[in-house]
Amino acid sequence: MYPPRSAYLHIPFCHRRCFYCDFAVVPLGDKASGESGPGSNSIKSYLKLLFQEIDLIQDCYPLTTIYIGGGTPSLLTPSQINSLLNHLKNKFGFQDGSEITLEIDPASFTQNDLLAFLDAGINRISLGGQSFNDLVLKALGRRHRKDQLIEACSWLKKLFKEGELKSWSLDLIQNLPGHDLISWELDLKEAMRYLPPHISIYDLSIEPGTVFEWKQKRGELILPQEELALEMNRLTSSILSKSGLARYEISNYALPGHASRHNRVYWSGAGWWAFGMGATSAPWGERFARPRTRDKYFQWIMEQEINGLEPSLLSKNSKVFNFDDQLIVGLRRREGVNLETLAERWGWDQNQSDAYLQSLKLRWQKLINNDLLKHNGDRFFLSDPEGIELSNQILIEMLIWWDSLPASAVQPPNL
Repeated sequence: MYPPRSAYLHIPFCHRRCFYCDFAVVPLGDKASGESGPGSNSIKSYLKLLFQEIDLIQDCYPLTTIYIGGGTPSLLTPSQINSLLNHLKNKFGFQDGSEITLEIDPASFTQNDLLAFLDAGINRISLGGQSFNDLVLKALGRRHRKDQLIEACSWLKKLFKEGELKSWSLDLIQNLPGHDLISWELDLKEAMRYLPPHISIYDLSIEPGTVFEWKQKRGELILPQEELALEMNRLTSSILSKSGLARYEISNYALPGHASRHNRVYWSGAGWWAFGMGATSAPWGERFARPRTRDKYFQWIMEQEINGLEPSLLSKNSKVFNFDDQLIVGLRRREGVNLETLAERWGWDQNQSDAYLQSLKLRWQKLINNDLLKHNGDRFFLSDPEGIELSNQILIEMLIWWDSLPASAVQPPNL
């Protein structure tokens, strides 16, 4: 397995928790800021913990992608972002041309902050817009409004055009309460006015413990019906493709050369580091999620310093990513997966590979006949948009197949 060259840094703080959010976040209030405002002491003490965790790592290789996510990382000051990047760079080193992404919220930074973030080393921005409709934003529990999102998009468009910013991405959510084809088309066309080189379109998911789950149980959350949701998905694909954005993963579209290098690591079977409360790492083939609360995260770091590192963080425990996991994430990508390559990596001999993969292909045959799943030799990929719309059905067939295999087939190989 190749050594990990990517790192995710989780900044859990935000102004408020959105109604759909189940991430590991710490709401600090609408007036919070990183340097001296409400919540600033919490931010500073957390950064110290983050530095401590980074310092624990033993097997370090220069990084090619860094992603600072949250939460709302733009609550941090540019100097705090600079300090965080310098600490990471001193520990690992950054390769020339590294992609360094910062998630930002439209209501959490100024134009001067944005310029200072770039001076601190950020070269890619991910803007959490979600919608250009004020009523929708309010229904989501978002703090920002349409005019703030438009202002942020305008700044990013200008910086990108002038070459000050290497790339940027806009996040939107479809199939929201109150959405119809007209309102969603307006959102997409408004987004295309700013020509983002990358756009992520997420389907709303109702997660346990969220305000939306509570509303849904009370019958107060009216979501688009399945057929309308499918029509919105097709509209998304049509409008974005006409703007030159190619769908390279189920939820992501980009101009040539602007696919997120960091996100592709997650979908390719490569390893990555992750630091911070609730963050999930998999540097050497095994996923590990950190505690989701500040107190437990603090306790975990203290235990690491006393008892030694979590085994999944040590290169001597390197293993191959689970076959079924690789297949699931691989099918999310435009290029799909090569089954023979996965089987070889997993350790099956030719006879095993022929027998087991043939049984999977038989389960998939109806999906292939219906043009939901396509293949070129041993490389299988979802059709766009039909197969992507029904990707869960395809993945369910794969999981049933995986569960049907003998125990010896699903055991990871000895490296």
